[in-house]
Amino acid sequence: KHFFIDLSPIPLTNSLGIFVLGLPYALVQSGYLGLVLLVLSAWVCNHTGTILVACLYEEEHRYGPLSRVRVRHSYQGIAEACCRGLWPRWAGLGGWMVNVAQVIELLMTCTLYLVVSTSLLSDSLSGVAAPRSVCSLISLMFLLPCLLLTDLRPVSTLSLLCSLAHLLISLLVMLYCLSRASSWSWSSLSLSADPEDFLVSVGVIIFSYTSQIFLPPLEGSMEDRGQFSTMLGWTHVAACVMKTTFSLLAVLTWGTETSEVITDNLPSDLRPLVSLCLLAKALLSYPLPFYSAAEILQTCLLTGEYFFIHTAGTILSNILYPPYTKQRKGKLLCDQFSLLMGLTGSVTGAAMTLILPCLFHLRLQWGRLSVKDRVLDLGILSLGLICSVSGVICSLKRLVVGL
Repeated sequence: KHFFIDLSPIPLTNSLGIFVLGLPYALVQSGYLGLVLLVLSAWVCNHTGTILVACLYEEEHRYGPLSRVRVRHSYQGIAEACCRGLWPRWAGLGGWMVNVAQVIELLMTCTLYLVVSTSLLSDSLSGVAAPRSVCSLISLMFLLPCLLLTDLRPVSTLSLLCSLAHLLISLLVMLYCLSRASSWSWSSLSLSADPEDFLVSVGVIIFSYTSQIFLPPLEGSMEDRGQFSTMLGWTHVAACVMKTTFSLLAVLTWGTETSEVITDNLPSDLRPLVSLCLLAKALLSYPLPFYSAAEILQTCLLTGEYFFIHTAGTILSNILYPPYTKQRKGKLLCDQFSLLMGLTGSVTGAAMTLILPCLFHLRLQWGRLSVKDRVLDLGILSLGLICSVSGVICSLKRLVVGL
């Protein structure tokens, strides 16, 4: 426990993720509005993370003055508490719905990590012309030890190494961009943006900030829980500065030629080194979502909720990989990286990060909220619903066109 406490910010800095590679492309698609969105999303995600953890507590009179007592211990517990008052006979409804959303998000994250690892390994082995299927198998072999993870301590260690790899990658890319400062141009950023491009970019940016599903256990593992809000705030500030700087420098350097995965823009002499570092980061990032998904699935299997998880996974699989496109699945995933990020962000990212935290906060603590807090929660909730629905429509439309 103490080992994990010392590394408590790591899962949040890990939310910088390999998916930061798609942010420059999202910024090109959204223009100056994307810069505003990068900063606004950090503030909103910090707020929803704070109110989500607040839902774990109730105010009680114990031995005199009013005190906050932690009466819930997970995202699922919060959802069940909300549904208990609405549908007494269906108290578990909210729990399994949250579990479905969490598993979909985590499995999509794992899938994208595997796809990126395959692509990076294929680029690194381009000299020997290794087939993509072989690269995928090699990546999978490296990830098989994740099946043996039964403790958060090794996950924390791997997350620390992942964060160090991310800092090295960001430094290499940004130093290269700075070396090209003489050729920078702001013309690729516009004040207007195509509505569909912007909505897909919203999903990409939201997905890059998603960390709410890790917050309840993370806060519970801290020795001084009173420092949680401070830790969360500074983590989002650091993530916002890093993502905005990284994306802006890349866009200024490559402009409209910015690729969906930024490593495709690097010169041939630098690309192999960065690709190997990214490969290491992708492999080191995998254990955290895999461990979390396995833990949820194990719990669901023991409580009889497997049907719902299996159904959700089947539906997601059929949406992304229709039967008549099975043979093109690998190519689709690699070519539509940003669209898959946008779809996942619009479906589960918006729900888990924007919609549900505000909904639960309003439901459980309505009487203790000020008018300002209620308006803010309702505003974020409404914005999340609009972005989620419109983002799903745009992402699915473009994925179908790309089949």
